[in-house]
Amino acid sequence: MAALDAIRATFFEECEDLIEALNEGLGEMAGGDHGGETVNAVFRAVHSIKGGAGSFGLNDLVGFAHTFETVLDRIRSGDLEPADELIALLQRAGDVLADLVETARDESPFDAAAVSTTSDALEAVLGEEGAVEEEFVFDAVGADFDFALPDLDDDEPGSTTYTIAFAPRRDLYATGHEPLVLIEALADLGEIAVAVDLSGLPGIDAFDWEGSYLAWEITLVSSEPEGAVREVFEFVDGLCDLEITVVRSGGSGDATGLPELPDLDDFAPDDAADLPDLSVEPSPAASAETPARENAEPAPARKDARATLRVDVDRIDRLINTVGELIINQAMITQRVREIGVPLTPEIATDLDDYKQLAREVQEGVMGLRTQPVKQLFQRMTRIARETADVAGKSAQLVIEGEETEVDKKVIEKLADPLTHMIRNSIDHGLEVPEKRREAGKPERGTVKLTACYKSGDVLIRIADDGAGLNRPRIRQIAIEKGLIPADVDLSDAEIDQLLFRPGFSTAASVTSLSGRGVGMDVVRTSIAALGGRISIASTPGEGSVFSILLPLTLAVLDGMVVRLGEETMVVPIACIEEAIRPRKDDLSRLGTGRTLFFNRGDYLPVIDLAERLGHPTRAKKLTKKTLLIIQSNGSRVALAVDGVVDKRQVVIKSLAKNYRHIAGISAATILGDGKVALIVDPDGIAEDPPSAGSMRSRTEDETRREEKKDAA
Repeated sequence: MAALDAIRATFFEECEDLIEALNEGLGEMAGGDHGGETVNAVFRAVHSIKGGAGSFGLNDLVGFAHTFETVLDRIRSGDLEPADELIALLQRAGDVLADLVETARDESPFDAAAVSTTSDALEAVLGEEGAVEEEFVFDAVGADFDFALPDLDDDEPGSTTYTIAFAPRRDLYATGHEPLVLIEALADLGEIAVAVDLSGLPGIDAFDWEGSYLAWEITLVSSEPEGAVREVFEFVDGLCDLEITVVRSGGSGDATGLPELPDLDDFAPDDAADLPDLSVEPSPAASAETPARENAEPAPARKDARATLRVDVDRIDRLINTVGELIINQAMITQRVREIGVPLTPEIATDLDDYKQLAREVQEGVMGLRTQPVKQLFQRMTRIARETADVAGKSAQLVIEGEETEVDKKVIEKLADPLTHMIRNSIDHGLEVPEKRREAGKPERGTVKLTACYKSGDVLIRIADDGAGLNRPRIRQIAIEKGLIPADVDLSDAEIDQLLFRPGFSTAASVTSLSGRGVGMDVVRTSIAALGGRISIASTPGEGSVFSILLPLTLAVLDGMVVRLGEETMVVPIACIEEAIRPRKDDLSRLGTGRTLFFNRGDYLPVIDLAERLGHPTRAKKLTKKTLLIIQSNGSRVALAVDGVVDKRQVVIKSLAKNYRHIAGISAATILGDGKVALIVDPDGIAEDPPSAGSMRSRTEDETRREEKKDAA
């Protein structure tokens, strides 16, 4: 059973790739690409899922997939026109198929009503003439089936005859593949004759139940190119011995000259010796035609299968931790060499640099093991967009760009909920209803654009819509009504936009399945901040809104600015730092409450003394002798005062919550080259959390006066 469970797990892992290919193909069809290769790719994905599901007795999944692929087969044969309504139905069917795979994997109940409704809609498209015939059903242990061979009548003009020698290896069965499924796929391409070769069967004493002893000789008459025949076997490339030969191309009449084959129903193993020889010598005419065909219409090149290796995530995490220790060790060795005063000869300096470079390359390589494209996540958002548009009664399309951008797997996992909230909000709140869009001179169908790209070592994700933009007067009024801001406060556009992220804020007039409960965007900001990222908004009335998310490539390493607070060393994430400035006295202003403002590029920014905020005892020092780090915090800018900047370096992140406890204003820790622990600052936490008794020290009025006197002196 353990072996069967492993094969079953492998099947569901492969289904993830097949569902991804299915969604990608359906997306291309929705975009207007109805070419044969696109439809074939979608068909193959559904067909492969059906074949594997049949091996495990997942009959509900097999039945739905069979109806699904029948519709696709009618499309690729030209019997059905892929109109917008039909493509929308196919996308819905793809969602149902993905749900069936997921529930089968988790062994949980599925939504029978949704499956039945979608299946009925697919069968309605086929009509009575195209009704789905009863499909064979596998048993989880064994399979009883009736596979009747079609008669090989005269081939049609333009058809090609192929001979296929197919011999599975034992790994083919071990990975859950079934030769019958492959033979059936060949039958979908044309008319076939099949003969089994039993000559490899050993005696009972030498028989290995995990071995592979059967081979097949298959003759196929089809109008499909050789590339389409080879694609049937692309999922078993390297798991079998395969030889495909073009026997005859084109022509009419009796193309094959095949000997009569026994029907499989009456075939017995003892009859193997009586099997006719299926080898066919090509005629002179065929030999002359074949080169001409190759010159006129070369067969599509088969893509080489990309070798992959599935590795347990825990093993990768342990490797990443080990590489992190290697980086720390490299920094410590460099520090020790400097401390003991060893003469830094060119040879020693070169060796240290080589060690540093090699450690960095190993680190980048290991980090790459955890990264994966955002493609699968973005494709899930396509379904979210469709369902939201249906519920909201709007016409919308989701356009995806940069789906090959790679991010840490943990980042992708934790990004699903924030993206779901934002896609829903963009459609539900951002896009207008079709009538209003027509009045505004816009297409009835609104567009939400989801893009990803690299930016300065980080990943930038944007969600942009072409809707009405943010209604800032309404946002302000709702915030006042909910008591989130005073009625007389003067806010800039950017500050009004930030009200969307306040807990409890909602512009929905009533509670629906999509919005109105006052949760959503505040959860988005919290989730993004937990990933070490930040989110910003840009909106133009009448033209739409853009939400930008800046995220680190990985959660294991951080580019930071090492700063001094008295005798202590801390790290501030570089991603949030705009610039570092030594302030002039004229640029500093005092408020009556003792707060200090720094005038920078036309704005007054609040100054936060990092040492004071964290309750770190340090000698009083004039602000003019400190360094101000201008940082972005929740859409606003703040000046963070530190005693000095030491260096810029990449540090390995160590969790404080797991090893100690959560500390307000601190996100994590790291180990520096001298072996000391340095805390990593949480800029958002520092800017938001007020000083509290016990953990953070507040200024007294006497301290404020003393510092004011020093500044005046």
